[in-house]
Amino acid sequence: MFTFPILAVRKVIDRGIADAAANGGFRNPYYGTKPGEGERPGLWLVGDEGVYLLSNGKLVEGARALVVYSEQCHPVGNPDWWHYKRRHFGGDDGIEFIEAERLTPLFDRNFRATHLNVQLSESDISLSLIRR
Repeated sequence: MFTFPILAVRKVIDRGIADAAANGGFRNPYYGTKPGEGERPGLWLVGDEGVYLLSNGKLVEGARALVVYSEQCHPVGNPDWWHYKRRHFGGDDGIEFIEAERLTPLFDRNFRATHLNVQLSESDISLSLIRR
């Protein structure tokens, strides 16, 4: 399971939308292997050097996407990040697209929640909210 502050997740989504509006759309998270898929408002759940959420709007050359690391899997300050990533995300690097239309209504219905939990299985991404 990976945990992210909801306010930070909202900022990632908003940044992707703003970048897309300014720069001609959304990036394809699948490096062109699935044309058109994932090219809409949302974010990428990325596993490589840690596990993090990444904004998905197209960027001008030299610009960086907004990144928010999971609380459990940040390579700075968590010496166990690699083992945690391997156990809960898998040993390989990867990207999973999560649609904003799936997240935003969930956040808007649960004002007391403070964090998003993301849990991966072989075939599904489960989302839940918690309050801390």
